[in-house]
Amino acid sequence: MKFKNHSRIYFNSSNALFHLIFWLLVTLVFTIVFGRSWKSWTQSFYFVSLLLPVVVGTSYFFNFFLVPRFLLKRKYFWFALYFLYTLVVSLYLEMLVLTFSFMYLVNFEIFRMPPNSRDTLLLAVVLYLVVFSGSFLLMVQQVLNNHRELEGMKEEKSKLENPFLELMSNRKLVRVFYDEIDYIESWKDYIKLHSADKRQITSKEKISVLEEKLPDFFIRIHRSFIVNRKKVTGFNNNEVEIGEIVLPIGRSYKQQGLLKLKTG
Repeated sequence: MKFKNHSRIYFNSSNALFHLIFWLLVTLVFTIVFGRSWKSWTQSFYFVSLLLPVVVGTSYFFNFFLVPRFLLKRKYFWFALYFLYTLVVSLYLEMLVLTFSFMYLVNFEIFRMPPNSRDTLLLAVVLYLVVFSGSFLLMVQQVLNNHRELEGMKEEKSKLENPFLELMSNRKLVRVFYDEIDYIESWKDYIKLHSADKRQITSKEKISVLEEKLPDFFIRIHRSFIVNRKKVTGFNNNEVEIGEIVLPIGRSYKQQGLLKLKTG
């Protein structure tokens, strides 16, 4: 299975918290590790704060530029070349961090700097350990996303295998074909199905439960309305028209509802 939209995985609102937690955890771990050798948590935190932008920049450049643009497109030569450039630049930036730390954290006294903090090779290993950890997390998350998409496709296919909805109405089991439904209206714990032939079927069912049973061409546009996208004759930012019927679009459903209507 191909890894699509690799660069979008972290950059959405639902994963902003994950980003924050990940880098806070990295900062904490680095501060603890270097704090033992610096023998000062404050100096260790300052050193990590100087090093962190290099780690973050390298990680994002590698995972969101090199990997999707070259590695996933099988441009291995260009990937290797730009990775080499990235390695050189990141090492150069590490040297600048070490120089700045040497000047301002230990006042030019080199032996006050712990050996693990002035070992450029060790710092490079630590840096790319974080970079590749990010790559691994991206890959795991993409696999999970693909799995969810596949499960969603299977569920949608199962809904379409039986092109009708079964409801209890007036103590009878009633089948209503999807193509016959114009829209569904909610009245507290009851729902009312409206069809093109003006037939109305009432059932004691919650609209939120019914929404899960319907295929994706039924769109929730309001807390009280679900419309059949195939029957929509017009819409704007506030209303949906089904023939002569005009239904409001709820504020909390506007973004997702309009997107589904436009893509349909």
